[in-house]
Amino acid sequence: MQQVNVGLIGGGTVGGGVFRALDRNGDLLAARTGVRIRVHRVAVKAFDEPRKVAIPESMLTTDWRAVVEDSGVDVVAELAGGTTVAREMILTALRLGKPVVTANKALLSAHGEALFAAAAKAGTNLYYEASVAGGIPIIKALRDGFVGNRIPHLYGIVNGTCNYILTRMQQEGAGFDEVLKEAQRLGYAEAEPSLDIDGWDSQHKVGILASLAHGFWVRPDQIHVEGIRGVTPLDIRFAGQLGYTIKLLGVVKSVPDRRSERTGGEAPVVVAVYPALVPNAHVLASVQDAFNAVFVRGDLVGDTLFYGRGAGQDPTASAVLSDLVDAARDWIHQTPRRIPPFVPHASKGRVLPLADAVSRYYVRLAVVDRPGVLARVAAILGRNRIGISSVIQPEGHPGGSVPLILMIHDAPNRSMARALRQMGRLAAVKAPPVVLRVETFA
Repeated sequence: MQQVNVGLIGGGTVGGGVFRALDRNGDLLAARTGVRIRVHRVAVKAFDEPRKVAIPESMLTTDWRAVVEDSGVDVVAELAGGTTVAREMILTALRLGKPVVTANKALLSAHGEALFAAAAKAGTNLYYEASVAGGIPIIKALRDGFVGNRIPHLYGIVNGTCNYILTRMQQEGAGFDEVLKEAQRLGYAEAEPSLDIDGWDSQHKVGILASLAHGFWVRPDQIHVEGIRGVTPLDIRFAGQLGYTIKLLGVVKSVPDRRSERTGGEAPVVVAVYPALVPNAHVLASVQDAFNAVFVRGDLVGDTLFYGRGAGQDPTASAVLSDLVDAARDWIHQTPRRIPPFVPHASKGRVLPLADAVSRYYVRLAVVDRPGVLARVAAILGRNRIGISSVIQPEGHPGGSVPLILMIHDAPNRSMARALRQMGRLAAVKAPPVVLRVETFA
């Protein structure tokens, strides 16, 4: 049996999880694959930092170059995070011809195209299954399993912190701030939670998925991002009455436009992150707590769902082990490009700004309860060529205003934004309009 030596960079949650997983299941991996994967050296920030997994001191170093440049290290696993030094770590390993495994979604989102090009130039490979949705094998599914499919629709619940918060708000009727504090206490949310709750973590992941699904690199600045700070128990309750559940979705969908229809070329793609109303009958509505799910529609395979834990030590370690096996096999057989990390096959692919796309909407207005208000709101929508599918104005709300709920037919985002600005200027509207998109998965 051949042995492949791995150099780990990072001994924290993910690195420690990988070390423990190899210790626990290394014999199983060897029996299944015919390759013995052994940790040779581990780079850490400090020798005395607290670790949940004990790593022998003889393996430790605080110099990442001592790992990457060690002639006894065959494969490098970058599990340190960050986008500056981590980039240098990976590029250095690739230049030395060493395969690299990473779970670094932020780095791939910002520099993935350049890193993949560096891997190709060096004749080696970069593996990144753990960068999106933890232990869910969505990267390999898109890259290999669905290689013969066009992917017109992809929707992902890819941030467990946000899904946990929204689940708790729905189940308990609690407010966002209250649930966020509880999520922080339980360790589901960071002390500084903006990366998760403002949608940036989801942006990193959905950009990687969009790039894989459509064959051109989607830059972070091309992705529309909204978080969940503005979601209220009132909107969750009204959405439930209408038959919907609110989820933070990563959205990747082809949207044919005049240019693609005229030329017969590939349709542009909308790539976005936003809270949306999901029909209760759809499988994504039932994804609760900190779980992730990715819904993929292929033109040949139809609808598929990938579900599981999207973060945590063991799920992420599971994905890293899968990549380590691929890297070890390729290294042994000298076939470094058996599975190219990313194939840029759509040179003319383009992202359609969300403002130019069409959506359905849920709109909540706080209005004065007097005759003629609905007529004025409807007149604004009519002037913007926007149709109303249903209206709810519940009774029994004390105070100076009452909620007016509108469900809106398909309308251009740009037109809807203009109409909302006009509604907000009405004297009868007492608060900024609340708007959420509605996904029907049609």
